Amino acid sequence: MLRSAIERLYARYLLWQVRHLPRHVAVIQDGNRRFARNQGLDTAAGHELGADTTEQVLDWACELGVRHITLYTFSTENFRRDEDELRSLFALFQKKFTAILTDERVHRNHIRVQMIGDRSLLPDDLLATIEAAEAATLHYADYFINVALAYGGRNEIVHAARSILDGVKAGLIDPGIINPTTVETHLNRGAPIPPVDLIIRTGNDYRTSNFLPWLANGHESAVYFCAPYWPAFRKIDLLRAIRVYDQRMHLKKHG
Repeated sequence: MLRSAIERLYARYLLWQVRHLPRHVAVIQDGNRRFARNQGLDTAAGHELGADTTEQVLDWACELGVRHITLYTFSTENFRRDEDELRSLFALFQKKFTAILTDERVHRNHIRVQMIGDRSLLPDDLLATIEAAEAATLHYADYFINVALAYGGRNEIVHAARSILDGVKAGLIDPGIINPTTVETHLNRGAPIPPVDLIIRTGNDYRTSNFLPWLANGHESAVYFCAPYWPAFRKIDLLRAIRVYDQRMHLKKHG
């Protein structure tokens, strides 16, 4: 109880310090498996606990007014994991996307949900569920959740290049006027995603793992690495990350 009270006070103090709020926060949710191992749980339980943390973080983001969140949920490299883990992960993704259809928080806060990643790599039943969730939130525009699933940064840029080439061949794009905006419009086919202001990575690993290279690295986003595994991520960790972004913006403005 005492620790909880202290954390609430500290959260208020951190929020009081922040003057600049990021518009777009991208999160590398790392450490589910290591957390489970440390707690004597199986891997599937670690992913379930991580999914619970994700829901909490999305609530906090809405409460703070962060309009765009991108979640690195499953990379193209993750397909190398064993069949049992892949099965349990896909079942978890299906459950969470199905829940979006009736989640009153999504509809009350007008949250648009979309997947970014290589859809051709996903099972048909999971893809159908994702597309149903996207359709159910298509008309919302207050908050945006981008779920990076079957995602790889280099793969994303390759697909954008192919899409642009197709447009050139069809006579729809003049190659002489291709610019960064052209590339950005071909990175995904849903709602436009703004440049990343802040990347958060949990699990005490100091790398950004090929995550949103065009929208993050290309725009020199702030990066916050922290020790807690994703299931143990707290509101004060999110606020500390936002403080790092705030400090960076202060330096940019005042030198």
